[in-house]
Amino acid sequence: MTQALIQPNHDMILAGPVGNIDAYVRAVNGFPMLAAEEEQALAVRLREQGDIDAAKQLILSHLRFVVHVARGYSGYGLPLADLIQEGNVGLMKAVKRFDPEVGVRLVSYAVHWIRAEMHEFILRNWRIVKVATTKAQRKLFFNLRKSKKRLGWFSADEIKTVADELGVSEKEVLEMESRLSGKDIGFDKSSDDSDENVFSPAGYLPDPNADPASIVSNSDWEANNERRLYAAIADLDERSRKILERRWLSEDKATLQDLAYEYGVSAERIRQLEQNAMRKLRGLIIA
Repeated sequence: MTQALIQPNHDMILAGPVGNIDAYVRAVNGFPMLAAEEEQALAVRLREQGDIDAAKQLILSHLRFVVHVARGYSGYGLPLADLIQEGNVGLMKAVKRFDPEVGVRLVSYAVHWIRAEMHEFILRNWRIVKVATTKAQRKLFFNLRKSKKRLGWFSADEIKTVADELGVSEKEVLEMESRLSGKDIGFDKSSDDSDENVFSPAGYLPDPNADPASIVSNSDWEANNERRLYAAIADLDERSRKILERRWLSEDKATLQDLAYEYGVSAERIRQLEQNAMRKLRGLIIA
């Protein structure tokens, strides 16, 4: 979210509030409201001349209205600042498309664009599993949620009344009521949840390492590699075998200098013998 500071030269607030929401509200309330004649003149300038300053004044004078609309959606548990941001986008779209010759005030035209952007934002973010995918369901989502606050669970007569009023089937009302009453379930059980009976989808996934065929195959592969390794080591000459055992297989691994002192040769000679033994060992295992 981006906000340009409101300066005396009327720099434009771009998207919405950042930080202190109260400071943003005080700032937008500081912009004067336009009289009908002023609004008409600005809209004509924007439409006929593409005057950006006229568009700016129209938007700034209506930002307080966006805040008012956003407060009406506070019950969805989404940040007010985000709702205001989306509403400001709707306001900008409305100003761009506003026709001053229609004879209505900008606020009456813009409210539909502002609400549309907020509705889309709520539907995208209110629930991980989308609760409304068609136009009828979206209409039902917002109207049904208001009714449920007042009535609670619906009776059969109330379901029929809501269906008739909204022009949807009773089945759709029941389905939406069920969706609104449900809860999102985390894929994994919460780390602070000690109840073994709590359902989590992750607990019902098959373990990829639990396939009996894979277990047997992996066990045979490891056993075969181990047999080949020890057979290859046994084929080395005694000195090479001892060097590899002391350097790689012993718990108390010896250094090159330790082995050089023991065999009466240089540390570089021990390193060469070790490398030769490793090459021979790889050859015997691969063969």
